[in-house]
Amino acid sequence: MKKVKDRFTNWKISPVGVIGFVLGAALFAYFVRKSGLHAIVGQIRLLGMGFLIIIGISTVRQVARSFAWILCMDKTGKLHFRDAFRARVMGDAIGNLVPFASAAIAEPAKPLLIRERVPLMSGLSAITIENIFYSFSVGVFVFSGAVALLLDFTLPKGLRVITLVTLCLIVLIVGVGFFFLRTELRVVAGLVKLIRRRGLNWTAMEKACSLEDRVYEFARHNRSRFIPILFLEACFHLAGVTEVYVTLMFISVAHPPSFLTAFILESVNRVINIAFKFVPLRMGVDEFGTGSVSMILSFTQTTGVTLAIVRKARDLFWSAVGILLLFHRTLSLRAKAEQPHSVVGRRANDVV
Repeated sequence: MKKVKDRFTNWKISPVGVIGFVLGAALFAYFVRKSGLHAIVGQIRLLGMGFLIIIGISTVRQVARSFAWILCMDKTGKLHFRDAFRARVMGDAIGNLVPFASAAIAEPAKPLLIRERVPLMSGLSAITIENIFYSFSVGVFVFSGAVALLLDFTLPKGLRVITLVTLCLIVLIVGVGFFFLRTELRVVAGLVKLIRRRGLNWTAMEKACSLEDRVYEFARHNRSRFIPILFLEACFHLAGVTEVYVTLMFISVAHPPSFLTAFILESVNRVINIAFKFVPLRMGVDEFGTGSVSMILSFTQTTGVTLAIVRKARDLFWSAVGILLLFHRTLSLRAKAEQPHSVVGRRANDVV
């Protein structure tokens, strides 16, 4: 009997990711030193056991997107919350810790990690659909935060230009997305036809074509799920704003936050997460971006850097949970693979 192997662990670390990690670490060290290590440690002490509240709020975020993934499943597979939650945590751990893994591995990893429970294509199409809804919600969220930043605060010329460009890009991307859904434009199918004309046969493109069909089919037959899914994505963002607000309430006693400033800081965090996925834990770039915007919002740069560090501590907590789950999964698969051999061995002994 052939031994079952988990091939998912065979990923490669991109040189770009390694460079991003090194530069990010250097930038992180620079901003920690510039903001003052003693001052940062003092603010972290102010947070204290409040970090448990941060973990609780971040749990709401994991739960919200897990349920959104479940709602995106088609009729060919049933996804239970336990499997969705575990797969999300394990996939995010890979994306946070492996250089350049977020875009290429982290999301496809989630259905791969539960393929023994849910048909792979069902899980993959569902996570793709959930990410489309998530991307739309991020667009609306970041757009709102950028508008609030432009209208309520005086920005340096460079940041104002960047904010305006971001707004234009969001409108363009969301518009293109709506056009694709309305017209059901088959981009992948067109590429497959082009490849076949050249005498090539790329299996991966065939699967991508099937995935494209599943996405459009879901959009055509499950419109009643759109509002619940978008509500769950909104809960994810609302929990993120609450997390920022609670953190600032602890670490910025002299200048308490408002819900608006927390909203803007979380929208900036979404932009950083998207733009710098290849940098593990957004090391350095989060401190730079959050610290810079914090000063515009009348906080100190130290407060912004501390906020970014607290986010890293939260991500490291969930990454540790994800690694433990990955380890448990490996042991479980190994035990299942060895089980038939042990059964055969027992039967042979009984005969003797």
